[in-house]
Amino acid sequence: MARSRAAYEYTEAEDKSMRLGFLLIAAGLLSLLGLGCCWLRPALQERGGGGSANCTVLAVRQLGERFACTFSCGAACRGTARYPCLQVLVRTSRSSAPALLHEDERQLRTNPKCSYIPPCARDDQENSENVTYKQKYWKEKVGSQPFTCYFNQHLRPDDVMLKRTHDETVLLHCFLWPVVTFLVGVLIVVLTICAKSLAVKAEAIQKKKHL
Repeated sequence: MARSRAAYEYTEAEDKSMRLGFLLIAAGLLSLLGLGCCWLRPALQERGGGGSANCTVLAVRQLGERFACTFSCGAACRGTARYPCLQVLVRTSRSSAPALLHEDERQLRTNPKCSYIPPCARDDQENSENVTYKQKYWKEKVGSQPFTCYFNQHLRPDDVMLKRTHDETVLLHCFLWPVVTFLVGVLIVVLTICAKSLAVKAEAIQKKKHL
């Protein structure tokens, strides 16, 4: 019995391998739980309360109102600038009523009154030029061409978005990397145990031959 127990004692390298495997298993499970709460739940809520539609631009306009944004000018330097409000009104295939277009859910939550928030620059004129460029894009390049847009009944049902914040790629990564980490951990543990078992059996066979 004592010899049997000694034979099954893991070496230092095998012990480290087992610890690494269990660590990866725990990391995979915790990552899956964390990503599921932080990303998967809102993604499923978004997809459950929304859908896609075909949109056509009705009007592109700038409002007289300006909104504040925060720019960074260094590690401990921040300032406030302003940008004009651009509105892109579209008609969707699901409704004849005009809808306000937004870049995505983040932009909708940040400023539900406008369709576009430019990268915040220190100079207000630069912000205005960025908004004007976007206005020309929707007027001249897109024009009356239909494009795919998305709606979400949980937020503003009368507004639409150009893209989803949580798309299929995000959902894939929520599952893929934690599962891969978990499976690699399981594989390390299983291979370590199998290698040890084979080594013990080989040692036992060698001892029988010598006897």
